[in-house]
Order: sequence, then C-alpha cells, then structure tokens
Amino acid sequence: MTEKGGRQARVALAVLLVAAVGPACAAEGKPAGNPAPAPGQQREYQAAPAGSLAEYAERLRRSHVARIAAAQKWGLVQPPLPAPPPPAVKPEIKTRKGFEAGPGLPPVFTTVPVKERVVFLTMDDGAEKDPKLLRMMTELGIPYSAFLSDYLVREDYGYFKKMQDQGVSLQNHTLNHPYLPSLSYAEQQHEICGQQALIEKHFGKRPPLFRPPYGSYNGETLRAAKSCGIKAVPLWAAEAFPDRMEWREWDRDLHPGDIILTHFRGRGDWKGTMPDMIRQVMKTVTGKGYAVARLEDYL
Repeated sequence: MTEKGGRQARVALAVLLVAAVGPACAAEGKPAGNPAPAPGQQREYQAAPAGSLAEYAERLRRSHVARIAAAQKWGLVQPPLPAPPPPAVKPEIKTRKGFEAGPGLPPVFTTVPVKERVVFLTMDDGAEKDPKLLRMMTELGIPYSAFLSDYLVREDYGYFKKMQDQGVSLQNHTLNHPYLPSLSYAEQQHEICGQQALIEKHFGKRPPLFRPPYGSYNGETLRAAKSCGIKAVPLWAAEAFPDRMEWREWDRDLHPGDIILTHFRGRGDWKGTMPDMIRQVMKTVTGKGYAVARLEDYL
C-alpha cells in the first residue's frame, strides 16, 4: 500500500470510530468530545496528527464509554456534558445591580458574564465529610469550589486536603459562620482574615474568593474582605438540595454563567446524602443542556 493509501485508510478508520461515538452522544443530547477533566484540571483540546487519527478516535470512544459507565454507577440518567476550554480572556466581573456597597470594593455577583452554556457548582461550610462525594465527583469529572468555615472543617482537615489534591479550590466562608452585618468592622475582619490565615496554614494558599454566611454583608464586610486579600465575592443564582432546586430569578431557570450553591450536608440535615444532591443538580444541569465549569478559570 502506498503512503498516501495508508494515510487514507487510517483517516477512514478514524471516521468510523468517531461515527461510533457520535450517535451515542447525540442520543444523549450532547456533542462528542473530550471527556470531562478531573475537578480543577484544564481540558486539553488539540488536533490529532494525521498518523494518529485512529488512535485519537479510539481514545474518544473509550472516554465516552467510561463516562457512560461512571454515570450509570452513580445513578445519573446522562453523563455530565463536557465543559469548553477556559476562556483565553477572562470576563470582566462587576457587582450585580442592587448588591452595591461602595466603590473600589470586591465585586458581588451571582452570575459570571459568559455566553457558553456553562454553570458553576459551589459547596459551603464543611459539615458533612462524605468520602463517597470525593469518589463521585472525581469519577464523573465534575468541577466544584468549596467555601469553608473553620469551625466545621477543623474536625477533619485531611478530608479537605484530599479534596484539594483532586483539584478543588478551597475558598473562604469565615471562621465561625456568623451573621456578619451584626459585627463590628474589627470582628468581621477577624472572621475573614482569620480564615484566610488558617486556609493558608493547612492548605498552602490564601483564597482569592469569599462568600459571606447567609449571603449577608454590608460595606464594612467588603472593606474587611478587601483588607484580607479577597478579590471577589460570588453569591449564587440557584441552590441545590437532594430533592429540589431553588431559584433566585423569577423564571426559575438556569442561565449561562449561573453560580449554583449547595452545602456539605447529610441525612441529619436534609432528605438525602451528598451523592443524592449531586444526582439532583446534575439531572437539572445536564437536562437543560449545561456543562459544569470551574469557577476559578473564569475569575
């Protein structure tokens, strides 16, 4: 066989392999493509050399099969949709109208301004430390961000170190989860800066993001946060529970760039486990044609 003929045969084989993946993806309402990365890892998109098209297509097929198997294992009707690569230029984040507290302060927002059909999953506090959650999120390749309060995390720093090692970013949710507007500036600064220091001590990095407990803050909260090195204050547009979703917006729907809040909770606090909650949120997210992306890649 000539070199040209061999190349044509390899291309034809690649097309057949991709075709084997494509219809299954289409049947699930999603495009064929690279598998979802482990949380915190950037996806690699690159053209395969002509000589390796068949191998590339085979990797796609195997990745798709693995995604289906992981979804079935964890009780998902559909595998999570793969997120697009992170933006080359990050969107400009501005404080949401009605959430202003003064000029020059970290922006407060509920949605990241993007056009892609991506949303962002965040988890607050640290009360429940379910090892199944770590396995589930890693095997499904779903990225998320954890906003931690030390009074709950200190029971098991190792659990959250495992989470960090899997690529999850650990952010600030105060030391003791107080209602911040009731505190003085000095007290608020202690809650925020103190948590910055503890996260750095136990996990090696001071967080750039801060979420006030209950989503409640005032101008002094944001000034204190800025003094502690906080760059942005993401709130949320929707909240996930094991049995339902709750919505901030009047249309009770997802929108590109929405931030989803949930909590580290178990059966003692709500009707289900953390894997139950993930099944609920992914049923909604995937069913509406959205992928979960990594929040920190956009900020």
